[in-house]
Amino acid sequence: AERPLRSVARGRKAWLFVGSDRGGERAAMMFGLIGTCRLNDVDPLAWLTDVLSRIAEIPQNRLHELLPWNWKALQNSNPAELAA
Repeated sequence: AERPLRSVARGRKAWLFVGSDRGGERAAMMFGLIGTCRLNDVDPLAWLTDVLSRIAEIPQNRLHELLPWNWKALQNSNPAELAA
């Protein structure tokens, strides 16, 4: 349980001034998403790049497909289709 928090502890001084409470909330959200990717053996950069490029176009009833564990399953099932 402590290992995932190591990067947070290391960056504590650097992140002391995130600009605002809202900035801190956004940073915490991103840390959570990146941590979820890592726990599901998903490359956070590949996932985030793909999600940001597709999120505006995907219907609301399919947003669950962009969750890291579902995204990974879709990548594994048809990688050629997703690359196009």
